Amino acid sequence: MQKIRTRNASTKVALATMIGTATEWYDYFLYGTASALVFDKLFFPNFSQVAGSLAVFAVFGITLIVLPVGAAIFGHFGDRIGRKSMLVVSILVMGIGTFVIGLLPTYESIGIWAPLALVVLRVLQGFAVGGEYGGATTMAIEYAPANRRGLYAAIPQVGNPLGMLLGTSTLYMFAKLPASEFLAWGWRLPFLLSAVMVAIGLYIRLNIAETPAFERSRTNSQARPAPLTLLWHHYRRTLILVILAPAALNVGFYVYSAWSLSYLTHDLHVPIHVPLVAVMVAAALNIFAQPLFGMLSDRIGRRPVYIGGSLWLGAAAFPFFWLIQSGSPVLVTIAMILVITIGHGATYSVQASFFSELFDTSVRYSGLSIAYHLSAALFSGPATFLAAAMVALTHQTWPISAAIVAASALSFIAILSLNETHHLPMADSPDPANANYDAEHAATSPQTTQ
Repeated sequence: MQKIRTRNASTKVALATMIGTATEWYDYFLYGTASALVFDKLFFPNFSQVAGSLAVFAVFGITLIVLPVGAAIFGHFGDRIGRKSMLVVSILVMGIGTFVIGLLPTYESIGIWAPLALVVLRVLQGFAVGGEYGGATTMAIEYAPANRRGLYAAIPQVGNPLGMLLGTSTLYMFAKLPASEFLAWGWRLPFLLSAVMVAIGLYIRLNIAETPAFERSRTNSQARPAPLTLLWHHYRRTLILVILAPAALNVGFYVYSAWSLSYLTHDLHVPIHVPLVAVMVAAALNIFAQPLFGMLSDRIGRRPVYIGGSLWLGAAAFPFFWLIQSGSPVLVTIAMILVITIGHGATYSVQASFFSELFDTSVRYSGLSIAYHLSAALFSGPATFLAAAMVALTHQTWPISAAIVAASALSFIAILSLNETHHLPMADSPDPANANYDAEHAATSPQTTQ
């Protein structure tokens, strides 16, 4: 009976974090899709098409730089005062930023203040997302049964493709309006509708309990050094490798799912509905793919699945562009399935459990959040901007494909340098017996109790 109650609690928390995560990613992907389709016209109208696209993706990149700041702040308090409270704050901040974007006057109304306000709101969104990934993942995995952590940690990650599907489909629905009406007011409604999702996500998060692992750790939280200090002294090598490991995911995914929409509609003049439907189909399939990859990692290990997904993203780099350059709706959809459903599904789902298991309870929120979002800042932001710049300069896509292949190789090396974790117990405190603990810093280990 106790096992059934524990399993029910694990499932409830995993589903609750998935719904909240879907809400935040709905907001985040909504901006990315709107950036690729209309924001250059609304907020940078005096620029040429190329310059407008570059400006929009520069704003996208600026946001990713803010992610590690949000990760450090949310992670610090998440490891000190609790995962639940930080998840509540993150969804509120994201929701406010998204709703206000829907009310924002355009360049035509207030001039230069419009793009400046857009940057501020996008920075606010990035700050909130910085606290979302680590908090939702940590909460799910700390509730999960020991032999099913891959599956339970993958469930919150389903919020990513679910949010992508909801954001893209909502924008697609309003994009069917006449172009003049869509530009005038239609693009705003998906942003304003986010308030409904935020209210649902907030209600759910307020009704879940703090994790047992954190409650055990709470009594010593104030006596320990700050999480950042613990990370630097005891997990330095692990932190660096976890920053490098998602290179293929962070370069490939944002080029494939965000920048390619701009390339298809602006450079190849493919009708707007073609890439939107393709992303919707791939995201819908990814909702089912991610738990399956998580279950697979519980059986064969985290590293084999994560390596396979990272290499797949690199292997797909050239075929992806060959397929979408056809302009065929079927081939564009196949291209998106290859990279979003399979490549993203195999990596994004498994890294949740893989990276969480590398850190102990006292630094898990911070370590997971900071490493993942530093990686995003280093790889994702520059990737979309450089992709736009490369095509503008060379009118070729092969340099972009080559960059994704290089990122895939970097991921492969970093993942091989990390220890397999699926068979290890979750650590409640820094422990020299932990295979991921930096033994050379053991002399400076704080005194903690189990």
